Amino acid sequence: MSLGPVMLDIEGVELNLDDIRRLQHPLVGGVILFTRNYASPAQLKALTAAIHAVRQPPLLIAVDHEGGRVQRFREGFTRIPAMRELGRVWDQNPKRARQLAELAGWVLAAELRAHGVDFSFTPVLDIDFGVSSVIGDRAFHKNTRAIAELAQSLMIGLKHGGMAAVGKHFPGHGFVAADSHVDIPVDERGFTEIEHLDVVPFRRLIEAGMQAVMPAHVIYPKVDEHPAGFSRIWLQQVLRRHLGFNGVIFSDDLAMEGAVVAGDVTERAMAALNAGCDMVLLCNRPDLADELLNNLECKVSAVSMARLARMHGHRQPPDVAALHANPEFVHAVHAIANLGVVEGELKLA
Repeated sequence: MSLGPVMLDIEGVELNLDDIRRLQHPLVGGVILFTRNYASPAQLKALTAAIHAVRQPPLLIAVDHEGGRVQRFREGFTRIPAMRELGRVWDQNPKRARQLAELAGWVLAAELRAHGVDFSFTPVLDIDFGVSSVIGDRAFHKNTRAIAELAQSLMIGLKHGGMAAVGKHFPGHGFVAADSHVDIPVDERGFTEIEHLDVVPFRRLIEAGMQAVMPAHVIYPKVDEHPAGFSRIWLQQVLRRHLGFNGVIFSDDLAMEGAVVAGDVTERAMAALNAGCDMVLLCNRPDLADELLNNLECKVSAVSMARLARMHGHRQPPDVAALHANPEFVHAVHAIANLGVVEGELKLA
């Protein structure tokens, strides 16, 4: 059975019968984990092993584990700083910031891979224009060069840890104040301005070999009436042809408010897949998951299947004990653990 084009979540810290039923459906190709799915490192490792055992080839396992306020697993994992902290170091010492970004990527990836997770939806490539609270300190910087340099270094670290990078939220979510989780953001800028600013980090990372992209649930009406994740213009003309991207395109969560303009859940999934997404995400709505699996009719292309297969974690990961016995890894953990904002106070290594 090949990987299907749908990524779902699961209910708790172990698989139940409904989870297994859904994950065995041929339309499913991946699982996204949340904080509710985590109790301890040992439990997480058992859960990912159970998910991978559900079928062959094994389902992809992903998580939003960026650092800062978006880090799903905390107890037993290294605290990854918000990416903004790397941007602050870049202002003073770009070389040191790039080194720290690479170390952060390595630690992030190595720890997740040691627990059976294939990849994280990271890095955030949005520009911090100072208006988006949902992006905020998840963004590296307001300077496109800083974003590109730090994100590329993070991507190198992710690869060292056995993990692909997923750049988000194409072509850029940072200019709008509305949160696409609960609203339908509209960015009134024209294509030229977006291309010369927001698209720059995406172009740089695509040139460096980034393997996946997640588009934004944002409407850019001067380019297309549809949100980017449902737009053939953004995904096929701009991302595929203009930027030459040949990796995986993951939709953002179809249950988010920014996706409802595309219709019911099946219509949303078809709109995203027809626009150019290789895999669609549906989170926190098991009722809609059943509706989608019952009604979606779609055939995954050989190209999409090949792209998705490359998202499996690279190489056999070391176990946690081996990581902690590695002096270079311990150094990396200490370097990034002393970087960040704790209760409003900046701490630097």
